[in-house]
Amino acid sequence: IVLLRQNFRERDRMICAYTLEHGRVALRFPGVNRSDSKLKALSEPFAQSCARIYIRRNASVGCVTGGKIETVYPEIRKDFNKTQMAAYFCELFYRLTPDYSPNPDKFSLLENSLSQINCAPLNQATAPAFLLRLMQLSGFGLYGHSVLGIDEDFWQAMHELPLAELNFNSERDILNLNKTRYVCKRFLNRYLNYPLHTVCQLELTAPIPAQEQEKETEPELEPVHA
Repeated sequence: IVLLRQNFRERDRMICAYTLEHGRVALRFPGVNRSDSKLKALSEPFAQSCARIYIRRNASVGCVTGGKIETVYPEIRKDFNKTQMAAYFCELFYRLTPDYSPNPDKFSLLENSLSQINCAPLNQATAPAFLLRLMQLSGFGLYGHSVLGIDEDFWQAMHELPLAELNFNSERDILNLNKTRYVCKRFLNRYLNYPLHTVCQLELTAPIPAQEQEKETEPELEPVHA
């Protein structure tokens, strides 16, 4: 799954992709910017494909020599807000996953999340729920440890329910959602060296009352070493 791409020299493209077998890898598409190239679609952001990759011994960048498209998530590309959300997913993977460290669960998270927003409308909980699940798989998770007084049932739903089913309308749920966004923003501010380039998807819909923030001290978000 392509996380990002940029043109390289006159006719080539460089991409960063998250793969099932190798984790996050940097790849070059030689000659793909030519008008008759058959591999250009494989190098588009959040396109999913089965590619043939050649990597020289001790090289940090591989070369794509062939492949076939599995899906380009067409419904996402038709909708501006879904496109922004998919770009947000991909940038989080680019910033929070190490090179050449495969994790099938992470790949499934990205694949399933893109598939779900491709088929269903977005909701207010999509962005924080995705980040919470990526945090959990990366060893920074708080699953089973509700913080800031967030209801345990809500916290569990944010980690387990399909993204399309995270529809919260009650005043209590909106407060829980804002607290969850606050936790996610704290995590990103602490562990990223510079802000995300994609549009922030974690803005609060309403301020959190001071007394609610003081109910419970937020635990330190330290990595868990398995």
